[in-house]
Order: sequence, then structure tokens, then C-alpha cells
Amino acid sequence: MKAIVLAGGYATRMWPITRHRPKMLLPVGESTVIDGIVDELEGDDRVSEIFISTNEAFAGEFETHFEERGTDKITMSVEDTSDEDEKFGVVGALAQLVDREGLGDEDLLVIAGDNLFGFDISEFIDHFKEYDDPTLAAYDVGDLEKAKSYGLIQVEGDEIVDFQEKPDNPKSTLVSIACYAFPADAIRFEEYLAGDNNPDEPGWFIQWLVDQGSVRPFSFDDVWYDIGTADSYLDAVEFALEGGQMVADDATIENSKLGENVHVLPGATIKNSAVDNTVVFQDASITDADVSDSVIDVKASVDDKDLDSALLGQHTRVQ
Repeated sequence: MKAIVLAGGYATRMWPITRHRPKMLLPVGESTVIDGIVDELEGDDRVSEIFISTNEAFAGEFETHFEERGTDKITMSVEDTSDEDEKFGVVGALAQLVDREGLGDEDLLVIAGDNLFGFDISEFIDHFKEYDDPTLAAYDVGDLEKAKSYGLIQVEGDEIVDFQEKPDNPKSTLVSIACYAFPADAIRFEEYLAGDNNPDEPGWFIQWLVDQGSVRPFSFDDVWYDIGTADSYLDAVEFALEGGQMVADDATIENSKLGENVHVLPGATIKNSAVDNTVVFQDASITDADVSDSVIDVKASVDDKDLDSALLGQHTRVQ
């Protein structure tokens, strides 16, 4: 089977941190958001090729990242957009990628590149192969209000009998997490779009498939982080660091207190400060300050100023 990792979003809710970098390349512990997914896909012999689906704005960064990382399974597939307003929608982008890369003769695995989850992708593929029907990963968010933000599924036995995309009045808390497997005969994006259906969220396509035949759930109760906001990103970092700290060897820490969930990258400097639940990027500096629940970007500086829940962009100075 082939795999597609969706990495074409512009992550506007995390600007300025993601204004000039894809959020999938944000550090999460010793890895990045996307590398955890790619590592598992590369380790499964059933996956013969991995397509990184991204946009023109970020293609160069992904190419550089994966060249330095080294891989023989990855192919970059670049959609013809460079701005949020030009996007085709997820289903539209998938239809174009399938056509552009000549896919459709093999089973297809589709995963959003901003997912961090606890189950093994190989287990998900095992479950898919057991039925050979369209399959999606499902997670119980445990809260009806949270469920309104996701694609909601209703299960009877081992089949999905109803799918609602971001319902106003959710009937349950079991949601789809943007990890899908399709047998070759279900790769019908063009047919779906030809019916003037919604090209944006993949959930609408899943709802259409449910009306066409059997769709299977792969339910799991391990961790899952949908990294779409700064809060969810810091939650994912906390999980990776297990509440501790990760400090680069060449970072400078002087007369400072580092609390829980602090990641300090190479070249950063923290002096006479207290830092908690924060990622401090390369060559950033914090001096005489208290900083919490924040992301301090490359070569940004905080001097004699307390920050809480801040996103400080590259080269920004706060004093």
C-alpha cells in the first residue's frame, strides 16, 4: 500500500510561530511532529512509498528536512498553492495528489501530519487488512463540547453507521482523528467531488462512504494530540518530556529555575529567570524574566519582562 501524510496546512492559529515554518516540523522532545509518523510508516514493509503532501510555501523546508534525515521511501508531492486562501480543501488536495502521482491501483493510507497518537500504525493497518473496508481511527474525547470540533461517528457492532462532521448537537463523544485506510476500490475522491460535495474536510467524504457501504472503526484509548493550537502543541511536548526538561548541550542556563515541561534548543540563553511549560528555540534569550506557557522562537529575546501564554515570533524583542 501507499501512504499519504497530509502536511499542507498553514497553521494560522499558531502564527507567528508557524508563519514561516510548517507546524509538522516543530520539535516534540527528541523528534518532530511529523517524524514520529514517518518513522512508523518506514518501519512497516507493507508501506512501499510515503507521499508528503504539502504546499509550495513549505516544500523546500520539508525537502531539506528529509534529505538530512535520510530515507528511501519518501516522495514529496507539492500542491499548487502558497497561501491559505488558495487551498483546495483536504479532499480536493487528495484528489489532485492521486491524479498527479498516478495512485489508485493500491490500498491507500492517509494520515494528518499534525497527529500525535499512542497506538502503533502497524496495528491500524492490521485492523484494516482484516476487513479490507474503508477504516478510520476513532478516539473518545469524553466531552460533548469537545466533540463539536471533530467528525463524530456512531458505531454498531464493528461498523460505522453514521458520521457527522462537527455537529452542533453531538450524540456521542467518539470522534475520527484523521487517520484513514482505503482499499483501492474506495479511492473515489473524483467521483465524490463530481457530485458537488464538500471538498474541505475529509469527514464529509467518510460520511459519503458510509452511505455507500461498510466503513470500519479502529478504536483506541491511548493518548492523542491534535496539534492545531499552541496549547495542544505544549501538551504534546509535555507528553514527550514526561513533565521534565530537555536542554541542549550548548544552551546557556545561569542563575535560573526551569520548571516542568521546558525544552531549550541549541544556542539559547536563559539568565536570572524562571521558565515553565515553554519551548525556547535556537539562539533565543530570556533575561531577568518569568516566562510560562509560551513559545519563544528563533533569535527572539525577552529582557526584564514577564510573559504568560505568549507566542513570540522570530527575532522579536520584548523588553
